[in-house]
Amino acid sequence: MEESKDKIISYYDQFAEQQEVTGINSRHLQILDKLVDAGLKENHKILEVGCGIGTVSHLLASYVKRGKVLAVDISPESIKKAQGLWKEQKNLEFAVSDMKDFERNEQFDFFVFPDVLEHIPIDQHPPLFRTVRKHAHEDSAIFVHIPAPRFLEWMIRNEPQKLQVIDQPLDSGDLIKSITTAGFYLEKMETYSIFYEEKDYQYFVFRSAKNLYKTKPLSKWKVLKERVRIRLRHKIFN
Repeated sequence: MEESKDKIISYYDQFAEQQEVTGINSRHLQILDKLVDAGLKENHKILEVGCGIGTVSHLLASYVKRGKVLAVDISPESIKKAQGLWKEQKNLEFAVSDMKDFERNEQFDFFVFPDVLEHIPIDQHPPLFRTVRKHAHEDSAIFVHIPAPRFLEWMIRNEPQKLQVIDQPLDSGDLIKSITTAGFYLEKMETYSIFYEEKDYQYFVFRSAKNLYKTKPLSKWKVLKERVRIRLRHKIFN
């Protein structure tokens, strides 16, 4: 297992050079956009797992101006580059970690997995999210972004040269089970298009599972407005 880990670290140390050339792309911007829709606030504290050279980290830290981003990666070379590239952002910290040894005396509002879980062996997912649970509070959220399994399967068959050292399609049911078992519930899941019409990516929003002690009904106006919207959209007038 250690030899395998060394191989993975070596791959991503070299991959860091390619990431620096690529820069910010549509996928990175979509991740930020979806996070804001999921409730990310300017004062939130974020733990980003699998940050690479910090491209998404930079976007997140730019948004949470009154908050903080801690970004971790298994690759020392990636972290070194990230620390140099984004050294001016005082609310952005980088650290080398594969999350097996992660231990901080703090809790985070958002845990962000930006296209990283498909590169982590599936048997490591349950303990990973148990570690996340230890650093979560009752209102914490997990945001997961991955390639759509069907699209990644196509990539494996047709363009394997573009894949990374580990690139596995993730079954949505297994992923959801790993995270809900750790004490979270699924709030939203969507498969959508970034680069291809065939819907090449998915994202998930999970929140800490806590009991509901009170509920707040929607106003009658909001309910009526939605009914009218659906009728107008589908031309149902009777």
